[in-house]
Amino acid sequence: MADIIITRTVSDLRHAVRKFRDEGDRIGLVPTMGALHDGHIALVREARKRAARVIATIFVNPAQFSPAEDLAKYPRTEEADLARLSAARADILFAPTVGEMYPQGFATTISVGGPAAAGLEDRFRPTHFAGVATVVAKLFMQSGADVAMFGEKDYQQLMVVAQMARDLDLPVEIAAVATQREEDGLAMSSRNRFLSPEHRALAPLLHRTLRKAADDIAGGAGIEAALAEGRAAIEQAGFALDYLEARHAASLAPIADPAAGPVRLLVAAKIGQTRLIDNIAAT
Repeated sequence: MADIIITRTVSDLRHAVRKFRDEGDRIGLVPTMGALHDGHIALVREARKRAARVIATIFVNPAQFSPAEDLAKYPRTEEADLARLSAARADILFAPTVGEMYPQGFATTISVGGPAAAGLEDRFRPTHFAGVATVVAKLFMQSGADVAMFGEKDYQQLMVVAQMARDLDLPVEIAAVATQREEDGLAMSSRNRFLSPEHRALAPLLHRTLRKAADDIAGGAGIEAALAEGRAAIEQAGFALDYLEARHAASLAPIADPAAGPVRLLVAAKIGQTRLIDNIAAT
């Protein structure tokens, strides 16, 4: 297992990064909330390709949870996460406390629009992306990273972060990493561990439905017809569907004509007590 520097305060993180900077190293950042799986490790591996040094962060950010979501139930597995990060050759783990990130008197947040107000995740979690943008901006400034990795699985989040970095002239490159999947197509997620065996068997239907809708659209079917068929299939399988939408891949604006694309198909649905999201490129 490789050595990894563990930091829990901003001052300790900056001290460690300063040593790397003195050596002229490019810095990569992998922000996470822990409970790491192979999808997170793919981000670390991609960061190693793009930077000499890699910082991984673990912080379960209370600002991105709504009152209806159970922050306490979010899985916390730091010891196992540390072993995985060490094996993947991350150089620094930054795992701050809530008090370190939001000290007494903290009063500043980032207001987000554009892709954060697209009527997708924000329709069900209205304060989520303000919390994401605020903590990610803090991590960018705390680490001084040159490049930051974000998975395409959380596609709307990826677009929000990219917009924020552009709008605020933050000197960090946002690198998108393809969704990592199980052999049956299920997008890897920390929440998959909450699926019962029955629901785990059903969960890959979301990806299959996205693929069929994309194939139908490529074959000349209208977008709305393909989506209507997909929504029916998801609901008939027993999911509680939040949305299945076609959006412009860059702006997340609704799109009705594939020729106006590129098109991204996005889905969110609940099976049992577990909410799953997924997306794919359609054109």
